[in-house]
Order: sequence, then C-alpha cells, then structure tokens
Amino acid sequence: MKRARTGGRGSVFTPADFLDMAGRAAVDQALSRLAKGGRLRRLVRGLYDFPKVHPELGPLSPGPDDVARALARETNSRVQIAGARAANALGLSTQVPAKNTYLTDGPSRRVVLGKRIVYLRHASPKHLIAPGSAAGTVVQALRHLGAMRAADVARVAALRLSASDKKALATSAVQAPAWMRPTLVSIAMSGAVDGKVRRSRRVNE
Repeated sequence: MKRARTGGRGSVFTPADFLDMAGRAAVDQALSRLAKGGRLRRLVRGLYDFPKVHPELGPLSPGPDDVARALARETNSRVQIAGARAANALGLSTQVPAKNTYLTDGPSRRVVLGKRIVYLRHASPKHLIAPGSAAGTVVQALRHLGAMRAADVARVAALRLSASDKKALATSAVQAPAWMRPTLVSIAMSGAVDGKVRRSRRVNE
C-alpha cells in the first residue's frame, strides 16, 4: 500500500509494478486483499488504481494516459497518444474521444472503463515517432488532422513546445512521411528564428 501511495491519488498500476517486492502469486493476493478492503480499486483484471475521490461524486475514473502508461510498463514497452486524443491534448480539438487510442511497440490491448475505452494499438517503428514525448504528440496530431490543418498544428506547437521538445522534433522529422516534414521542421526552427529576431532587436536598440 505504501508503494501504491507514492504515485498519489489517481495512480494506476498492474501487478508488474510490484514484482521487485515479491513473486507474482503473492502480489496478486496482496492487491486482491487491498481491493476487497476498499483501499485500492480493481479496474479490470490485472489493473488497479488508487483513485481520486470527489467529496460528492465519490471515486473518479482514472485518466486514460495513466492507464496506458501502466499497461505499457507491464510489457516494458513505449506508448504514445494518437489520433483525436493527440489533437485534443494540444488544444487543436474540443472533441473528447470515448475511445482513447495509443500507439505502442508492445502488444495491442483494449480496456473498457465504463463509457471510456483505452486502446493500445501495436505500431511499426515508422508510425511510432518520438514516443512518450510532446514531439511525438505533435506528429500524431498532425497525422490525425491532415495537411489541410498543418498550419494550425504548426502555430500551436510552436508556442507550446519547449526548446528541448523542438530539438527532439527536428531529430525525428526525417522519420515522418514526406508531407509532414516541412511542418515539423518549421515548428522545430520556430524558437531559433524568434531568438534571432529578439537578438537583432536588442542590437538595434
């Protein structure tokens, strides 16, 4: 229970997160006892959380990102939000998808949590660019929205990505489809261009 608490309320985990403490059978029994005692919550078979509790609504549903990351840890794989979820994360869409899709280099898995679905879809390396990073989210949002909204993606990403995120994007751009590369490069270069303009202004002043 102490280990479960370290992630704070809302953390999600699988038995694999505790296998450094005991064998699988012992971990399964301990988690089962804690769930039956109400200290943890069993979401589905092999997936638990330490839920956030609303004073009026009671235990809240876990965040899909937390669920996806827990599933990825179980198989020692990487995961990246994709599709409508990626666009929503960047503020490029107000749509809150019922099906939250993630790309992974691990096995595919589908978890139903009430009305929400978390779907991990196995993807080849060429589709899993900069997984688990803000740069990867930009690539997936651009893939979802398409060339027609590339300018919108560039505008938002240029403002939201840190310098290190842009550097990662510049490194990863070569792996993206040809139609994406100019947009990704323009995002990656936006900080450098702005910096040059600011320096030029200071010199002129």
